[in-house]
Amino acid sequence: MSLTLYFHPLSGFCQKVMVALYENETPFTPQLVDFGDATQREDFLKLWPIGKFPLLRDDRLGKLVPETSVIIEHLALHYPGKLALLPGDPVAALEVRRLDRLFDLYVAIPMQKVVLDRLRAEGSHDPAGVAEAKATLVSAYDVLEAEIGGRQWAAGDDFSLADCSAAPALFYGERALSFRESHPRLWAYFDRLRTRPSYARALSEAEPYFHFFPRGEGDAGLSR
Repeated sequence: MSLTLYFHPLSGFCQKVMVALYENETPFTPQLVDFGDATQREDFLKLWPIGKFPLLRDDRLGKLVPETSVIIEHLALHYPGKLALLPGDPVAALEVRRLDRLFDLYVAIPMQKVVLDRLRAEGSHDPAGVAEAKATLVSAYDVLEAEIGGRQWAAGDDFSLADCSAAPALFYGERALSFRESHPRLWAYFDRLRTRPSYARALSEAEPYFHFFPRGEGDAGLSR
């Protein structure tokens, strides 16, 4: 098998790529990387010194492909499947890429700020940074409520790269700052996402690791 994905099931960015792979039933070898294991971490850093996953190794083309959106576009270009996750029309494709960036930069990244602060030792928390991250989440939720609340999927009728980004970003975003009651149309969209078979499969594979996700005050933890 020419494709190997270095990943961890709990990572939202890894789930994003797994959704794309599962949507098109693209054959690949999953290679779980445990950064808590010094040997695995060292081996991964030899491949990709930046140290961020997921990372795709394409043996057929002799390439290492980092970064989620680039991996998905690489798959679309070299291993196309039944579902085109990027439209052929360049204007429509640009809109999908814009939404993909919105979910990654303004939902997934500030969510990480909120969640990782829960792991800080007492006395080293960053309340100002967390407040700023939550404000960014609210702004993103507002934009998404207005833009995609009435659509079937993020960019319209067809499931796309943007939805691959949205599913894990909103799943974990809900655990950082809930939008269930405040943004009903966005919640309805997310409800469709989390029951999509490709994402339901990725979530099922992450479930054994949910206990590692840091809880917030009054948070019951992760659940599907």
